[in-house]
Amino acid sequence: MTNLTHYTSYADAQAHCSAAGLWELFDGDAQVMNIAHECIDRHVDAGEAVVLVRAAGDDESISFRQISEASSRFAHFLVEEGVKAGDRVAVMLEPSLAFYVAIFGAMKMGAIAVPMFTLFGPDGIRLRVQDCKPRLVVTNAEKSEVVPAGDEMKVLVADEAFLDSLGRFSPTFEVHTRADDLAIFQYTSGTTRELPDAVKHTHRAIVTLMLAALYGTGVRPGDRFMCPSSPAWGHGLWHGTLAPLAMGVTIGAYAGKFSGERLLQALEAHRFNTLSAAATHYRMMRNSGAASKHRYFLEKVSFTGEPIDSETAAFIEATFGHKACSMYGTTEIGVCLVSYPGAPDFPVKAGSLGKPIPGLRVQVQDADGKPCAPGATGELKLWRRGEWVPTKDLGRVDEDGYFWHGGRADDVIISAGWTIGAVEVEDAILKHPDVKEAAAIGVPDALRGLVVKAFVVSDRPAGEKFVEEIQDAVRTRLSQHEYPRQVSFVTELPKTPAGKIHRKKLREQEAASAATSS
Repeated sequence: MTNLTHYTSYADAQAHCSAAGLWELFDGDAQVMNIAHECIDRHVDAGEAVVLVRAAGDDESISFRQISEASSRFAHFLVEEGVKAGDRVAVMLEPSLAFYVAIFGAMKMGAIAVPMFTLFGPDGIRLRVQDCKPRLVVTNAEKSEVVPAGDEMKVLVADEAFLDSLGRFSPTFEVHTRADDLAIFQYTSGTTRELPDAVKHTHRAIVTLMLAALYGTGVRPGDRFMCPSSPAWGHGLWHGTLAPLAMGVTIGAYAGKFSGERLLQALEAHRFNTLSAAATHYRMMRNSGAASKHRYFLEKVSFTGEPIDSETAAFIEATFGHKACSMYGTTEIGVCLVSYPGAPDFPVKAGSLGKPIPGLRVQVQDADGKPCAPGATGELKLWRRGEWVPTKDLGRVDEDGYFWHGGRADDVIISAGWTIGAVEVEDAILKHPDVKEAAAIGVPDALRGLVVKAFVVSDRPAGEKFVEEIQDAVRTRLSQHEYPRQVSFVTELPKTPAGKIHRKKLREQEAASAATSS
């Protein structure tokens, strides 16, 4: 029987994709479903589930059967501990056997898994723990010391001794969750002072997730799929872990401090044919200078998180032999625009966000909520449940129906009446051969209201000539009014935990500095 995973072309995606077709990919139905069963238990004979790429080497292979049996034992352990269906189980671990055991074990017994980023400090942990009120926090010995104490919350160190102790429980667990039961609380990235709302996902969310998998990353059964993003965040968990595992696909996960060179090594060593990563990961691979040292077997390459600069896009195509395919969306609304990796009949336009996933309506609208003409900038919105939902991003659509990113609505710089996009300025700066990273924001100016200020990371010493070269690069590629009138050289740029440039923090730092100097 032909199902959606057998189709690879753009034309077939439009012709055959349907809600019924998505449900056919799973054992569960609209009444009864469990993510752990769909991703792990039904694939116990499929062999290798996870290739764990460690920053320091010593990679590890974990099978579907290992995760299935150990997560079932963990589910029994939770029941013995008095954890009930609907209770939250927070998991703050790097990708590891313990991580998968805890995440899938919690969902098996009906608890809600709450992945938490391992680099959170005490404030970040405290805010999330206070918000989701977990019965159990599963972490390592180091982090256990900074998890705040709670009357009804237990902190569990998931070391080898604990995993061994689970051997007294049965390696099977009968699941009883309904499709609409909550399965995962996913926090979006943000500062420790501003806690983003947790996005609450049910078990049936795995079904609609497959749209992003099939058409955003292009993953299909039989692939070897690498996603180095942390599974504490939406891309790393949903697109990098749950979706491919639900197809019985072997995934690659990255543990430890990220290194572009280490990932390039792993791509060769483990013969991954599909790669989906954040734009930052590709820039770090490019900046490592190690790409020419390795052979690659990639057939599908996608990115998400933020627009990719043109120099890095060119690097991807030259190194891997395929254009970088954009996958655009947010944790709150999901993926909506994709470039259909692996589709032979979908021309990828460098720099574009691609086109809508099958069956989804996306528009660029003006301030009055009317569709913008091709080429005109407005706010990206998608039609959902009878209304247009704003993405809070700007964009435009061209005459061929491709969408283009115009930056976050709050990243737009209005200078002397001109509208300037931070992303376009950054892209122009990054074309300078000595620039490794760049960020642009608007800072107050008595004459123009705002002017562009650029923050540049480079190994080259700062100097007036370097500043002039950067300004000329923007003047030449964009226009006279868009060049950065101020340039600051920094050792690093602030980033969100998910790896995106944190322009808001740069604006806050500038505002604080201005207040102090005045």
